[in-house]
Amino acid sequence: MRLLLLGCTGLVGRELIPMLQAAGHDLTVVSRRPQAVACPSPAQPLTWLQLDPAQAEAWAPEGPLHQALAAADGVVNLAGEPIAEQRWTPAHVQLLEDSRLHTTRHCVAAMAGLDTPPSVLVNASAVGFYGTAADACFLESSGAGADRLAQLCTAWEEAAAGKPAATRLVVVRIGIVLAPDGGALGKMLPVFRAGFGGPIGDGRQWMSWIHRTDLCRLIAAALEDPAWTGVVNGVAPEPVRMGAFATALGRSLGRPSLLPVPGPVLQLLLGDGARVVLKGQQVRSERLDGLGFTFRYPDLPAALDAATRS
Repeated sequence: MRLLLLGCTGLVGRELIPMLQAAGHDLTVVSRRPQAVACPSPAQPLTWLQLDPAQAEAWAPEGPLHQALAAADGVVNLAGEPIAEQRWTPAHVQLLEDSRLHTTRHCVAAMAGLDTPPSVLVNASAVGFYGTAADACFLESSGAGADRLAQLCTAWEEAAAGKPAATRLVVVRIGIVLAPDGGALGKMLPVFRAGFGGPIGDGRQWMSWIHRTDLCRLIAAALEDPAWTGVVNGVAPEPVRMGAFATALGRSLGRPSLLPVPGPVLQLLLGDGARVVLKGQQVRSERLDGLGFTFRYPDLPAALDAATRS
């Protein structure tokens, strides 16, 4: 397939791009940054467009991005500033929204103007769609939450739903992605390896997680299999509470995991963004078994062992 990739140069894209190339796909990658991902397969070309897809002018009809979209069989849209890595100042909240909503709206509007739009759009969302809860369990059929992140995810999914009728839409509500080079695990590893690790907050909040390799495999399956449509929760089968996650990580590294990070400290650092880490939600999938998807890392110890040794 000829694929257009938006927002695929961060934590997920570093594994997704080589995986899609190895599968024989022809990729055009759009990023605000200069090319940062090597092309592992010269036989499968990789085109890099240094553009900001959140800006309307990037989608000019005669421009390279619009031309790449017109030639694409499928689109993967993971565009969006990281949610829980800095304080939610008004300016940062605006960036969180603009990077997701503007990119998605411009993309589907450009698709609507094509005689033959891409056959599939795989669009990211997040498990934050469901809001936070201490004990409730959320499935794809569950409704949206009411907090700020849930509202953002709802608007993001509504923007993707504006795609042309001929385009199959798969929305992946992504959980906490486990990889050693970024995200939550990437931040926790140095602390745990130094022997100072422990749960964040009271340790009771749920973590709905997925190993990066499985998320990339899920995205690839959504692109290639026409049976995939609608919302899919991108989470492993067994969510865990933060305390259990910290214990498992400590055991994987052979380090103690006894020193909790107080919630007020995280609140001071991240403001409203701390809710993502301090509250959490228990999310499972009621659809992945029926779609025939099997996890390479279905349980947390195996996923942590793989992530910390890669």
